[in-house]
Amino acid sequence: MPSTVLIGAAEVMPALLERVEAVGEALSFLDSEPLEALKAIAAHRPRLIVLERLFAATPRGAALINRIKSDPSLTHVEVRVVSHTGDYVRTVSRPAPVVPAAAVAAGPGEAAAEDEEPAVRPLDWHGTRRAKRVRFREGVEIQLDGNAARVVDMSLIGAQALCPRAFRPDQKVRITIPGAERAVRFRASVAWARFELARPPALPHYRVGVEFVDADPEWLERYLEKNEA
Repeated sequence: MPSTVLIGAAEVMPALLERVEAVGEALSFLDSEPLEALKAIAAHRPRLIVLERLFAATPRGAALINRIKSDPSLTHVEVRVVSHTGDYVRTVSRPAPVVPAAAVAAGPGEAAAEDEEPAVRPLDWHGTRRAKRVRFREGVEIQLDGNAARVVDMSLIGAQALCPRAFRPDQKVRITIPGAERAVRFRASVAWARFELARPPALPHYRVGVEFVDADPEWLERYLEKNEA
């Protein structure tokens, strides 16, 4: 079973292999194969994942790193970014430390260790927003410049959606919301966008946040109530 996975461009892979002391059997993937690499990582759960520095700096590389770091089944994996030339090595994710049995058995009245991290609070979907965001039920789609996009959440002033097409911040887009009687159209501006690798069999996509320009708030109120999860 492979315990090391390497990812980089074809022309730098030989040099990358020389730079890395692979732990046990190694698998290598081209930088054009992030999904194939992710499938192999999920299947074999290697001890070490090495990304070539140039690939790690791309949106696909960053998305792959984030996907690995967010998977609880891969907490034992060490992720390194390595240059195929020079001595650059950066560890972006280390294996989770083993919790001592004594700490696990500690009673509720005992003090926590000094280096213990506080529990992660759930995301606040409303407190930091200019308008209340409504989480949408599964399967609701709109169109961004004619491209189908699945709505994640929406408010009277903007929305978050998943779309296979790339968008850039400040890009002006036309939003179309299909309806039984007629489609509703209005303008919007892309506030942010990022590339994401989805869990197979889902395909890669862009997560896009848009800000509405001339949407009808009264119509949107009814649309939000109709599609709230």
